[in-house]
Amino acid sequence: MPKLGIHQDFLQDLIRLERPIQSKVLEAIKKFEQNAHTGAHLEKLQDIRDQRFKSIRIDRKYRGIVLVPEQGDHFTLLKVDTHDEAYGWVRNRRATVNMATGHIEIRDDAIIDTAIETLTQDPVVAVRPLFEHVSNADMARLGIDDQMLRFARMLTDVAMLEALDGKLPQVQFDVLFGLAAGMSPEDVWNDVVGVAVPERIDPNDLVAAAGRMPHKVALVEGPEELMALFDKPFARWRVYLHPLQRESAYQSFSGPAQVVGGPGTGKTVVALHRARNLARKGGRVLLTTFTATLARSLAESLRLLETDDEVLSRIDVLTVDQVARRQVGTFALLRDEEEKELWRRVIRRRALDLTDRFLAEEWRQVVLAQGITLSDDYLGAKRVGRGRRLGSLQRAQVWRAIAEFEQDLAEGNFRTFETVCVEATRVLKESRDEPYDHVIVDEAQDLHPVRWRVIRAAVASGVDDLFIAGDTHQRIYDNRVSLSSVGVQVAGRSTRLKINYRTTEEILAWSCAMLAGEKIDDLDGSRASLTGCRSEVHGARPELHGAATRNAELARMVEVVRTWLDVGVLPDEIGIAARSETMGQAAVEALKRADIEAGYLSRDKDGADGQVRVTTMHRMKGLEFRCVAVIGVGANQLPAPNAITPREEDATTHANDLQRERCLLFVACTRARERLHVSWHGEPSPFLNLANG
Repeated sequence: MPKLGIHQDFLQDLIRLERPIQSKVLEAIKKFEQNAHTGAHLEKLQDIRDQRFKSIRIDRKYRGIVLVPEQGDHFTLLKVDTHDEAYGWVRNRRATVNMATGHIEIRDDAIIDTAIETLTQDPVVAVRPLFEHVSNADMARLGIDDQMLRFARMLTDVAMLEALDGKLPQVQFDVLFGLAAGMSPEDVWNDVVGVAVPERIDPNDLVAAAGRMPHKVALVEGPEELMALFDKPFARWRVYLHPLQRESAYQSFSGPAQVVGGPGTGKTVVALHRARNLARKGGRVLLTTFTATLARSLAESLRLLETDDEVLSRIDVLTVDQVARRQVGTFALLRDEEEKELWRRVIRRRALDLTDRFLAEEWRQVVLAQGITLSDDYLGAKRVGRGRRLGSLQRAQVWRAIAEFEQDLAEGNFRTFETVCVEATRVLKESRDEPYDHVIVDEAQDLHPVRWRVIRAAVASGVDDLFIAGDTHQRIYDNRVSLSSVGVQVAGRSTRLKINYRTTEEILAWSCAMLAGEKIDDLDGSRASLTGCRSEVHGARPELHGAATRNAELARMVEVVRTWLDVGVLPDEIGIAARSETMGQAAVEALKRADIEAGYLSRDKDGADGQVRVTTMHRMKGLEFRCVAVIGVGANQLPAPNAITPREEDATTHANDLQRERCLLFVACTRARERLHVSWHGEPSPFLNLANG
């Protein structure tokens, strides 16, 4: 009975296709058993290097590329594209079996041959070979075949290898890259190859090779399994680990480590795979982040990645605040307006010429951030990031006001999120019984120092204790921290990812231009940069639209969403982002009036399947969609007036607030994978990159 394997890379092709073509692809696959048995629809290809590749007809324009074994009935669908693109892709490709992993590798022989020819014609004299220290026996043991060995022996600079990133057999590239980075052959075997050695590997047995890689090739038996596989192709793509990310996900570190990179470079995917890997080894793992919306998204992705309930039971997916609340007894959480009123009372009692906002930020960004509990410490503290200068007398007045505010909190048994974290840190330190063996932090740039202290106290220092994923260009809350100041040292254990696997180059470049010239620090006080961050996927440029009124803007948004739905994008693959909840709710109503199912994502509620997802820009953090509409990007909405400290009150905080609002728009726009629509009514936001629109 013929069996069809669906390769992981094909899923990425499928979700790029328009809905009518997707349906034809699925219909062709459903009929595959009959077609393969009779020989119909499997067409022989001319002028190709590997005759085991055949073509399957989707319609008059589209073709699929199928790997057909010389013996056996296990076929693998690898590629679907237009006739010319599909044939161009397969022409120089060849299927081989990696003799270390036993897995199938699809290689482009022409690229490797050209690289070898170039190195042969232009040899470098008096330069040590890059892999001089690695024996041929070790190369072979790690799966480097004869063709790749010849190429490797000619390399003298790792840049030559990096230039072929994504164009060589993936595992072999990772092996060479690891060796070039100074890893020993044993470390490369454990962290890159990472498989048990098959008893016997037949280099010509593609059926056995496909059977060894269920993580990459899913067998389909019958229409029910087929539809289950394709029910959520976009979700499956979200947890796909690219080989270049594998080292960060599986490498063991002697202490805290971090992975940084621009949007869509796979930091969250690395965090997910690392959590699963450590849990599979028996560790108690905390996968944590800042917002509840993102925590739910992480939990959903983790369930896609891991189906073993025993492994999942060893992973807690919680916000840092949820972790803190587990350590603290019963209390009343102070609402924002209640907190403001407490500050105003202090100001009135002391007749201070200060605003409640200034005092609250001084408390959070200086006192709590530095863990200050004594007046002398505050009087001598550095106030980095606070633009308004305070003399000794003013500092003394501010300290007394803060002390009075904290006393009011204590008397009412009130807590803020920050004071819950302070109390939780104390409890964890006193118990000396850390609840976790490993803690993995996603979107680390948004955490306040008090939350970092909870994290540090929740896991004992040691091997693989902390793993941090973040990008300060995506900082959307006013939480600035140096990791070293909260006891987290990552020096020498930091990796930067550069390739965006989510967003098209057109969307990425347009979005990055909004941050051009912004001075953004990383998590250790050095300057962060998006230089080198790129996408190798191309698509349409972002669509910008200005309207006269809010109703006209929403009407245009509905038209755009309808267009996306008509070409086959599923409703829950569409996201709508607004700066305010009011604008977001208005978008939901506009979509519903047009008979388009839509749901609003709130702190405690996700949208249902089959609905367009609408939410604020803040809650878009960590989410991703095929198509995104960012609405309400007008001069009066972004930057949001109530989010900006007046320049005359504190010039430094004013500048930080503007940067944070700019980063918020950047985050919202880079949630889009294929299509981005940005709109406003009235005057456009000064942040918009209209010149390149």
